[in-house]
Amino acid sequence: MKYLTLLILFISFGAFSQDMIPAKKGDVTINPITHGTLVLEHDNQVIYVDPYGGAAAFEGQKKPTLVLITDIHGDHLNQETLDGLDLSGATIIAPQAVADKLTTGTGKEVIVLGNNQSKAVNGIKVEALPMYNLPESTEAPHTKGRGNGYIVHLGGKQFYISGDTEDIPEMRALKNIDVAFVCMNLPYTMDVDQAASAVSEFKPAIVYPYHYRGTNGLSDVEKFKTMVNEAAPSVDVRLRNWYNQ
Repeated sequence: MKYLTLLILFISFGAFSQDMIPAKKGDVTINPITHGTLVLEHDNQVIYVDPYGGAAAFEGQKKPTLVLITDIHGDHLNQETLDGLDLSGATIIAPQAVADKLTTGTGKEVIVLGNNQSKAVNGIKVEALPMYNLPESTEAPHTKGRGNGYIVHLGGKQFYISGDTEDIPEMRALKNIDVAFVCMNLPYTMDVDQAASAVSEFKPAIVYPYHYRGTNGLSDVEKFKTMVNEAAPSVDVRLRNWYNQ
């Protein structure tokens, strides 16, 4: 019976890929969906980050109370996916460039945050941070000020969502991050070496590589884990299946 229970737990974890982060008022549940998309649950609040992949990708998930959108590109702002979800009780937080493109009536309300602004919604503090390419250029895929990374405060923990960025000074200067979701895909964001270097500098307690599919396939997240483990052994690097491999 003991082994059967362990097997059931293993199958359950593999099927839903949930992680539980201990926090005040109960665990924070992390549900990887795909690419840069995830769901966070805590204390009756359900947060969708960059809903993408079609509504079917969210089958079995609870209805969102909050939706965070980082940028205008289709793997972050995906109106087709948004239209297929029940957003009747969801507040959307987005940068102005995203809000300008949202179909009227999407979500219960839309709150616009610019870089370095913050807002409390449903008792959850959300901070908007810069996300951009280096060197800064008007021709870059992600220009400074257009999109947002986010820090979400849940149960006394700080969850950092990088969005599409390179290893910018604002990310390297982060402090007291409990859980980080860090992108690494070329040519749009940064490579594994940049990501590992930045993470080793700001040292989140836990980091999940996500958004790691680029034009040449999937980034080497095992290499990322090795590099971070060598440079910052206190950081818990967690590799999860974001692409149904």
